[in-house]
Amino acid sequence: MRGDHHVAHALYACSMSTKLAPATAVAPAPLLAAEPTLDLQTWIEEVRTLAEKRGAVILAHNYQVPWVQDAADFVGDSLELARKAAETDAREIVFCGVHFMAETAAILSPDKTVLIPDLAAGCSLAASINAEQLRAWKAEHPGAVVVSYVNTTAEVKAETDICCTSSNAAAVVQTIPEDKEILFLPDMFLGAHVEKVTGRKMNIWMGECHVHAGIGSEEIQAIAEDNPDADLMVHPECGCASSMMYMVSCGMLPEDRTHIFSTGQMIKHSRENPGGKFIIATETGIIHRLRKENPEGDFVAANENAVCQYMKMITPTKLLHALREGVYEVTVPTDVADRARLAIERMVAVG
Repeated sequence: MRGDHHVAHALYACSMSTKLAPATAVAPAPLLAAEPTLDLQTWIEEVRTLAEKRGAVILAHNYQVPWVQDAADFVGDSLELARKAAETDAREIVFCGVHFMAETAAILSPDKTVLIPDLAAGCSLAASINAEQLRAWKAEHPGAVVVSYVNTTAEVKAETDICCTSSNAAAVVQTIPEDKEILFLPDMFLGAHVEKVTGRKMNIWMGECHVHAGIGSEEIQAIAEDNPDADLMVHPECGCASSMMYMVSCGMLPEDRTHIFSTGQMIKHSRENPGGKFIIATETGIIHRLRKENPEGDFVAANENAVCQYMKMITPTKLLHALREGVYEVTVPTDVADRARLAIERMVAVG
């Protein structure tokens, strides 16, 4: 899927040094939507009983289906959930998210068993680069500092100097000495956003999240015009994030109500502004949590089709199956986990 054309113009205008990702990113897997016949409360009670018997903590990403979010011990972004898992005394972690998130939990919690209800729950962004490709890129830029978004595989993290999240990517980049070349991967839109915020030139891998890349600036501008009193919250993985900043500078969007936010920042902003109206430019699953955090708020999806089919592969039925059968375990080889953990810990130290 192509990125927003406004971003493409911005990339050329900034003369960014880029590296094309391979055209082999996997397509979204089909939904497997078999659901339990139980009502929600009865289903949650069974989930909680099974989790208690297993000594398991259930973690759900903000993009999960409502039932799964409601049954989880913790709901949040991938790194927040991995930290929560590491802090608990649970024997098992059942990670309701995509595969790289379960890997990160396994890296940070090597003494715990990590399960994911569907091993096929992948990520188009994480699939845009593998360790072999990163090693080849590093060889072309000896001495460069590798900054990897946490939305990457364990093997890629193991080849990384420091990881980042969408909320601290700019802060991470600002810790790197000015005389050091930077390889930023894998999200080209987050990279473009970081370049604009920091003024730092980087070599950027041309990967993208297929869901966020499909949220365009023209549709956001149109929905913002239809809802002039709404706060606009745009995830930096969106193909329109850089053009949103341009539109703000040109007065096309209100500066005080246009925000480039991580999912955690979206939730925080909504919670701190009860009531109100919000346009949400990210995967639509987060709206369930936003409504729970701010029941009086009015939340409008910038694109109702922004649905990650990988995230939705984790169904209520599969969560029950994972708890009953103890499947499916996610493991990371010790040598890979040890190197990947260093990159994550360096990121955590930045804050």
